[in-house]
Amino acid sequence: LIGVYTNRHGERWELQLKGSGKTPYSRNGDGRAVLRSSVREFLCSEAMHYLGIPTSRAASLVVSDDDVWRDQFYNGNIKKERGAIVLRLAKSWFRIGSLEILAHSGELDLLRRLLDFIIQEHFPSIAMNDSNRYLEFFSTVVSETANLIALWMSVGFAHGVCNTDNFSLLSITLDYGPFGFMDSYDPNFVPNTSDDERRYKIGNQANVGLFNLSKLLQALKPLLDPRQKQLASQILEGYGEHYYSRFTELFKTKLGLLGENENDNYLIAFLLKVSLL
Repeated sequence: LIGVYTNRHGERWELQLKGSGKTPYSRNGDGRAVLRSSVREFLCSEAMHYLGIPTSRAASLVVSDDDVWRDQFYNGNIKKERGAIVLRLAKSWFRIGSLEILAHSGELDLLRRLLDFIIQEHFPSIAMNDSNRYLEFFSTVVSETANLIALWMSVGFAHGVCNTDNFSLLSITLDYGPFGFMDSYDPNFVPNTSDDERRYKIGNQANVGLFNLSKLLQALKPLLDPRQKQLASQILEGYGEHYYSRFTELFKTKLGLLGENENDNYLIAFLLKVSLL
C-alpha cells in the first residue's frame, strides 16, 4: 500500500503496487509479478468493473527490465519471464484474513480498533456509538458477499483461490490470480491448475463463501456478547437465502422473465442442467 487518493468525484481509493518487490508480508516469495499474470489482472479487473461487478481496478502497468523465474504450472518446469508492476486501486484492501490473524493471536484490542476504523471509514450507515455495530457490520458483509458471488456466477467467473485472504470485507473482487471464465457451462470448471481437489471449482464458490463467512464470525466472536453471538449465527444461516435470491434474480434477467412465478427456479435449474448435455 503506497497511499490514499481522493479523486475529483470525492471517491477515496487506496493505491497498491503488485510486483514491486519484497514486503514484510512476502514470506518466502520474491514479491515480484510476471508480465503474463499482470496483463491478465489489468484486463480482467477492468472488464469486471464494466460488467457491473464490484472489483479492484487497475490504473497502470509497467514492464520491468528484470527477469522473474516462475513455475507456471507447478510441474517443476521453471522458466524465465518478464517482470511487471501493476498499480491497483480499491476502496479498501482489508480482507477477512485481516481480522482472522488478530483474533487468532489474541490481539483483541487491536482487533476492536481495526474493526472500528473499517466501519467508520467504509460503512457510514453504521453508527459508531451503536453497541450492535459489529453485528450490523457482519450482516452487511454476509449479504454483500452473497451478492458478489451471485454476480460472479452470472458471468461464469471462477476466482480460482477463494481463501479468506482473498475475500474482501467490502465484498469486492480482489487478487486476480488463476481465475477463468467458463466457455461453456460446467459446474466443475477449475481454472487453477494447482487445485487438484477442485475445492474452488465454480460450482462450489457459494459454499466456500459461506465457509469464509463462518471464519469471519469466528474472528468477531471475542467482541460479541452471548445474545449477539446467537443473532450472528442466525445471520450466517440466512446467507443461502441471500445468495439464491440474488442468483435467481440475475438469471431471470438473463432469460427475460418478468414478475414472480413459482416455477422460475425450476426453469433456471432445468436450463443449466440441459447446458451440460
